[in-house]
Amino acid sequence: MGKETSLEPGKAVIGALITALIMKLVLFDFMIAEGHSMQPAINPGRILIVNKLNYGFRWPGTGTYPVRWAVPGEGDIVVFITPYGEIAVKRCIEIYSDGSFCAAGDNIAHSYDSRSYGPVPIDNIIGRVIGIK
Repeated sequence: MGKETSLEPGKAVIGALITALIMKLVLFDFMIAEGHSMQPAINPGRILIVNKLNYGFRWPGTGTYPVRWAVPGEGDIVVFITPYGEIAVKRCIEIYSDGSFCAAGDNIAHSYDSRSYGPVPIDNIIGRVIGIK
């Protein structure tokens, strides 16, 4: 009987870790802003809360949305993978009918964005920034 009760806290911890991992992979993520491209809206070191389900369900670790219920709107701050494989945080400034969008940093003088690498496929979006702490 003693062994069963000593395993219960371990099961609870493992269950909590699995739940947190699923939430991070599918629902929400927290990221720390780097660089100056989104100043003054987002300063370096700020914590970003990213809603990964804002535009649809994206398979974790892939670039596909099997189910999409929205596309980013102009002005949305999105986290995405650039055409060069880097994670970026920029503002969506234009949506194209071919399934891509243009992204730009608020700090035009210090932003490496669509002006340099061109339009980005909407499937590259990881999520929408819904909070800044």
